[in-house]
Amino acid sequence: MTMNWTGVLPAITTNLRANGAIDHPALAKHCRWMIESGCRGIICCGSLGESATLSFEEKISVVQTCVRAVGARAPVVIGVAALSTAEAVALARAAAKAGASGLMVLPPYAYSTDWQEMKAHVAAVFRATRLPCMLYNNPIAYKTDFLPAHIAELAAEHPNLAAVKESTGDTRRLTALRAILGRRLALLVGMDDAIVEGIRNGAEGWVAGLVNAFPVESVALFDAAVAGENARADALYRWFLPLLRLDTVPKFVQLIKLVQAETRTGAATVRAPRLEVTGAERAAALKVLRTALRTRPKPV
Repeated sequence: MTMNWTGVLPAITTNLRANGAIDHPALAKHCRWMIESGCRGIICCGSLGESATLSFEEKISVVQTCVRAVGARAPVVIGVAALSTAEAVALARAAAKAGASGLMVLPPYAYSTDWQEMKAHVAAVFRATRLPCMLYNNPIAYKTDFLPAHIAELAAEHPNLAAVKESTGDTRRLTALRAILGRRLALLVGMDDAIVEGIRNGAEGWVAGLVNAFPVESVALFDAAVAGENARADALYRWFLPLLRLDTVPKFVQLIKLVQAETRTGAATVRAPRLEVTGAERAAALKVLRTALRTRPKPV
């Protein structure tokens, strides 16, 4: 499957049963719904997919389920993050054998240091397969910041580095990347509440979170922004923003899964150390959701 790093690419949640086991039939159904709603591919086993609590074998089983579910209709990308470089390389190779079409490459989970070491880590993953790769830059979460000059260096040395997922929250980074790289890499926004600003600063793809419950609205927002239909994009964005901001807080996994449970598009079950939100946190999220459902634009 040819990888195209444009459009809406859902960072899917991992469907879990009440006992914490992966619900593969629900996962397959969810993947099909994303593609049928206009999304361009599937990104599994990312942060939103609770990758840190999935075993190596579970991650590969998730890839296999996603690939079988979408078939030739869309590519499947796996998030590659691990404690060690050796594990990350092994995961990349196993995912390629399982049918993945691309890799989303992260710095190591628990160790952040200087550019020399971080470059060596991601470079080893890039070299592990021939699959096209997207570098995930999220210094807020992972404490490693790949600056535009760093990314340009990686792009010059690794032909299969094809894209960057930008999650600094600073849309000026997109402008800087485009200035230094031209069209060499596809630029994607990785924060839900920065998508319209990101597109206006040169992004061509969206690794989205709330899309797990609202795929039609996500695709409509993206398409309107790309087409320069500013009035329509801005109206959709104003409606969507309170929900999209749930993607940018520490408990984003729990909150997005709560939204899925309430909209019957998934289950709220998460794996420890995460716990389902309760009390005031739950009430606040449900208030946002109910307002959004009451004012949901029709038709999108």
